[in-house]
Amino acid sequence: MYESYFGLRAKPFQLNPDPDFFFGSRGHRRAMAYLEYGLHQGEGFIVVTGEVGAGKTTLLRGLLRKIPPERIQAAQIVSTQVEADDLLRLVADAFGLPARGIDKAGLLSGLQDHVRGLHQDGRRALLIVDEAQNLSPRAVEELRMLSNFQIDDRSPLQSFLVGQPEFRAIMQRPEMRQLRQRVIASYHLGPLDRDETRHYIEHRLRHVGWRDDPRFDVAAFDAIHAATEGVPRRINTVCDRLLLATFLAEQHAITERDVHTVAAELEAELGPSSIEAPQPGAPSAEVLPLARSRAAPAAGTAPDAGTLQSDRLDELEGRVAALETSGTMMLNLLKNLLRSLRGAPRDASSGS
Repeated sequence: MYESYFGLRAKPFQLNPDPDFFFGSRGHRRAMAYLEYGLHQGEGFIVVTGEVGAGKTTLLRGLLRKIPPERIQAAQIVSTQVEADDLLRLVADAFGLPARGIDKAGLLSGLQDHVRGLHQDGRRALLIVDEAQNLSPRAVEELRMLSNFQIDDRSPLQSFLVGQPEFRAIMQRPEMRQLRQRVIASYHLGPLDRDETRHYIEHRLRHVGWRDDPRFDVAAFDAIHAATEGVPRRINTVCDRLLLATFLAEQHAITERDVHTVAAELEAELGPSSIEAPQPGAPSAEVLPLARSRAAPAAGTAPDAGTLQSDRLDELEGRVAALETSGTMMLNLLKNLLRSLRGAPRDASSGS
């Protein structure tokens, strides 16, 4: 609607992921580097997580463009809210294999024959699983078992797991221990910082022929970052509405006040964001280990139940300490719960 008014070739802030608009922020470049490193290694699992709208799907589509089909057959699945056996059917179907009406043994046999055939042709298979946070533990275990296919001491099938931050918590579960041992790299994709937000907006505008019409005040960029917390999809939503509002008002400049008005309208229509703002000073992206090691007990000994409980309480207290700044009633309840478990007096300041 507003494209011709501003002399743009297309909409710059569409919500659908498009690799043509890929913006290489510091975090996105590092995430891409980890994925490319995984491709080079040709084995194990690569895990990438990020908030909703952080640009994970766009990242994957950019990666798929770089994969040489003569060396790697890449397959991607997204609908992961399925049972373990159905996940195998999705995997088989993604690689172009028959899957309907075939039992688990037949699916595994077909997949194994397929990757062996690729190996004979000098190729290998790459499975990309998007929305991995929806996988059940049994489904994750099936993916791990697929990595057991071995030809000449190497696995011809590699997997990239991409999901929302809660997938990191899933990976910390005890039953994920064997999978964690096969993860060669993991990365968490954070939001854009203030400068990256401005560069991201200008990058998308220039991609469709923007010539400073509409003109953005410097304060407008800061206001957009504050309103969206640097999450690309939310930046797209706010900027698309800004361009529409500016067109309807027959204006050619966007001010800080315009951003506040649009942000308030969107909040009234869609509700407040369910994503917490990043903590001040937090990096825009960070490499995070998937597992924390503990000192192993001496050979031939096992920790008693009291030690295990104490360790667990120590871990919980550490997590609660990280939330000290929230000052919520829930925090006080958690602290009282921990005190009660340790047999200490309750905190009267909580009011309960």
